[in-house]
Amino acid sequence: MNEVLAYYGDMTARIALACVLGGIIGYERESMNRPAGFRTHILVCVGSALVMMTGEFINRNFGGTTDPARLGAQVVSGIGFLGAGTILRAGFNVRGLTTAASLWAVSCVGLACGIGFYIGACLTAATICATLIYFKKFEQKLWIRNTQKTILVRTGDVNSTVCGISEVFARYGIETKHIDFLGKADDGELSVQFTVKMPNCSVPELYDDIKRTEHVAGVLIE
Repeated sequence: MNEVLAYYGDMTARIALACVLGGIIGYERESMNRPAGFRTHILVCVGSALVMMTGEFINRNFGGTTDPARLGAQVVSGIGFLGAGTILRAGFNVRGLTTAASLWAVSCVGLACGIGFYIGACLTAATICATLIYFKKFEQKLWIRNTQKTILVRTGDVNSTVCGISEVFARYGIETKHIDFLGKADDGELSVQFTVKMPNCSVPELYDDIKRTEHVAGVLIE
C-alpha cells in the first residue's frame, strides 16, 4: 500500500512540477504578448511529462525490452509544428523564433519532469527564464552597437518595392529585422518601414540606390 501511495505521489509531483516550470516560462512569453504564452507552455510541458511517464509505465508493466525514451523522442522531433505556427503568425516580420525555441525547450523540461529528473528540469527551466528575461537586455545592447537604422519608404506597389529593396540590401550586406506597413496616404501611396542592421557602408549611396528602385516615391533614412 505504501509503495502504491509513493508511486502515485511521485507521479503527481512530476506533473505538478512540469505545470509550474512550464507556467513560469510561459508567463514571461505572455508578458511579451507572444502568440504562445502561459497556457500553451503549461500544456506542452505537462503533455511532455505525461508522454515520458507513459513510456516508463509501458516499460515497467509490459516488459523491460522496450525503450522508455522512445515516446519522448517523438516529442522532441514533433514539437516543431507548434513552433512553426508561432513563426508564421508574424508574417513578413518573421517574429516568434524565440518563442518557438522556448516551446521546444519547455518540452524537454517536461520530459525531464516526466522521468523524475527534477534537478535537471529545474536548472534548465531557470536557465531558460534567465535567457528570456536577462539576456534580452544584453541582446539589445549588442543590437544598438551594430548600428540599427530605420528606413521609411513611400511606394505605389508594395510587392515590387519590397523585392527591389531586398535586392539592394543584399548588395550592401544589410540585414532586415522588421518590415512594418504603416498605412496609405491621401495620394494612395503606402508607407513601408524597414528596421535594419547596417554594416559600415555609404548611406548616401544606399539612399540613391533605394530611390532608384522601381515604384519608390520617397525615402527617409533615420
